[in-house]
Amino acid sequence: MVAALAVQAVDPLPVAPVPVAPSTVVADEQRVPESPVVPVSPPVVPVAPVAAPQTVPVPAPVPAEPNAQKDIVVVGQSRDAGDPLRGVNAQAFGATQAVDSAVVGPVARVYKRKVPSPIRKGIHNFLYNLREPIVFVNFLLQFKPGKAAETVGRFVINSTVGAAGVIDVAKKRPFRLPRRSNGFANTLGYHGIGNGPFLFLPLVGPTTVRDLIGGTLDRLLLPTAIGSPFTDASYTVPAGVLGALDHRADFDETLKCLHDDAGDPYASSRAFYLHRRQAEIDHLHRRPPAPPPECQAALPATRIPVGAAGATETGPPPGP
Repeated sequence: MVAALAVQAVDPLPVAPVPVAPSTVVADEQRVPESPVVPVSPPVVPVAPVAAPQTVPVPAPVPAEPNAQKDIVVVGQSRDAGDPLRGVNAQAFGATQAVDSAVVGPVARVYKRKVPSPIRKGIHNFLYNLREPIVFVNFLLQFKPGKAAETVGRFVINSTVGAAGVIDVAKKRPFRLPRRSNGFANTLGYHGIGNGPFLFLPLVGPTTVRDLIGGTLDRLLLPTAIGSPFTDASYTVPAGVLGALDHRADFDETLKCLHDDAGDPYASSRAFYLHRRQAEIDHLHRRPPAPPPECQAALPATRIPVGAAGATETGPPPGP
């Protein structure tokens, strides 16, 4: 019986391991196919090289930075937006300077040197006295009746007591009526009309679209309102020539500063003109003017050409 028990005990032992072994093998075989599924994850490994090409374009923005800097430079040039015709203006400026150096400048210096100062001053006063009606009208348009009344007083006194304006009696005692420059270009600027593009025109010089329109109105007022003799060539030609010589003679030192002592004479002349024009507008509004360009700061406070579109009047900004 012991042997039988032993046999029975032995039988279940081999039977038990037999089914267990295949079951475990099957489990292992089922896990083995799962392991090839795991290598499917290596596609993640090629993702790393994919990231590498992504890092390659990173240096690409580096060459893009110089392009960005170039864009910044172009934007910086927008300061010249008020001078879109710079190429044409510079050519006109160069041609005008050549004529001025060869003809106008020497003649103006001879005029200043040979013609006695009292005569030159009388011509200057006479020409400016003819502008007093224009000054009067524009002070009215700028809502400054007090200055308009003083301008009328100057015109009446100088046209009578001052021998048709040859002698500026009105600025002396007991009248003490100061000379003031004004024009339609100032009125347009006073009421907020911008400069428009800068222009450099033969026979006119530096100007802007606004000042060209205003200066044209200045020159048309007397001929239109009065007619002869202001429409006759016998008056307009001599007055224009004398006015240009008077203007050029007084402007000689300023031109030397702007042209001979400047690295870019065109840019220097443009900055000088625009600053002076803005200073006149600011003065009408009782605003402090911006600091002048270096060349202008070195010049005397008087006898500097002012006015629109190459006007012939010279002097300080309009008085208060």
